[in-house]
Amino acid sequence: MNVGNILARLRGMAMRVTLALVDDAPKMQVVQLKGLSNQDREGVERWQQYGFRSVPFAGAEGVAIALGASSDHLAVLVVDDRRFRFEKMDEGEVAVFDDQGQSMHFTREGMVFKGAGLPMRFEDTPSITFAASEKIRFETPRVEATQLMTSMQYTMGGVAGGVGGLVATYNGGSVQYLGTAINLDADATLTHDGVPIDKRHRHPKVQRGDELTDPPTS
Repeated sequence: MNVGNILARLRGMAMRVTLALVDDAPKMQVVQLKGLSNQDREGVERWQQYGFRSVPFAGAEGVAIALGASSDHLAVLVVDDRRFRFEKMDEGEVAVFDDQGQSMHFTREGMVFKGAGLPMRFEDTPSITFAASEKIRFETPRVEATQLMTSMQYTMGGVAGGVGGLVATYNGGSVQYLGTAINLDADATLTHDGVPIDKRHRHPKVQRGDELTDPPTS
């Protein structure tokens, strides 16, 4: 082999390619490359980093290398898609994203998760722990739990920055306060079936049914 052939093979060891088709069914993902040596190349392995996986769209671009300097043994190592860039990142930041706008962005100020209007779901785990040193805030009109909700302390309404007053609604079931006092503010009310059971509560006097007892004082 002369020097010219060697140089030609070396120059052809790495090349820009365009994906025409992606097959994620095999153990190693394979792609079809178009425009390579004026013909499509099928069954080319695409190597990905362990623990990270993606299925790019046709039309994505990549870099392929010829293993052993043989164009018959290609492998695609890097794939990017300029049509779906995650833009305007600061130096040192990292992001995982897709074409729909879902993203996990490691910013300089902290992590930001975006769902692009799609639901998020955590599955197949016995527990989830949020170990926040200051607080956890839910900015949503509704929080639901299908089973027991336990809290060492529970405050409703009257919170700085809160909206409206105290509202607690229980549809069916029972409310148990075991060895716990219920303390209401001066303007708060507590009712059962529409009947006050707080300091406004009255009972008819035994001697005269047309009068009510004084409000409870203890």
